Amino acid sequence: MTALNKTILITGASSGIGEATVRELAATGARLFIGARRGERLQALAAELGANVAWRELDVTEAADFAAFADAAEQKFGRVDVLINNAGVMPLSPLVALKTDEWNRMIDVNIRGVLNGIAAVLPRFVAQHSGHVVNVASVGAHFVLPTAAVYCATKYAVWAITEGLRQEHDDIRATIISPGVTATELGDDISDPQIAAALKDWRRKSLTPDAIARAIRYALEQPEGVDINEVIVRPTAANM
Repeated sequence: MTALNKTILITGASSGIGEATVRELAATGARLFIGARRGERLQALAAELGANVAWRELDVTEAADFAAFADAAEQKFGRVDVLINNAGVMPLSPLVALKTDEWNRMIDVNIRGVLNGIAAVLPRFVAQHSGHVVNVASVGAHFVLPTAAVYCATKYAVWAITEGLRQEHDDIRATIISPGVTATELGDDISDPQIAAALKDWRRKSLTPDAIARAIRYALEQPEGVDINEVIVRPTAANM
């Protein structure tokens, strides 16, 4: 495995794709600063993986908290090279249910969280003439399904933000990782029992989180002059 001499920030690192990515990248020798709301899980993961993994509780919806997270990473490891915006929520529901609190939560985490992360690292990347932002979107950035209108809209937004960042900077890399159905906690907050059951059925053909972690590692391992713009990863058996 290629050694990664980089300091990497990872959000949503306490479970699922985030945790799998921490494990995948820790094996490369990278310095990892990991964040999520569940500090006890982060602490246990960092203790398991060793001195190159440090942690801080993080609410990505709070710009000041994200800025402090990046500052703490720089203080710990000396610099920041990569941000992996992985935190996300997916409380699916039909629009007619008017679950506006859930809509707002998706907008706050899935869009504002990504923007807060970019704001926290971009001045550093510009100053050092290098850096890499990896945003975890979804196949939902490419199509819409009933009950997923708002969720897909947030992932379309992540796609647009990432593409805009890529075009604005010649020396900063921007990558979108778009997973298909993956066995994670995403969607555990669905409040409609029928939709929750449908998601469970859909996940009978699903990826494990380490598949997405390997795609992220692939993007990071490329030479500085190579930017993997987007990787879509689906289960072989998936039809969308």
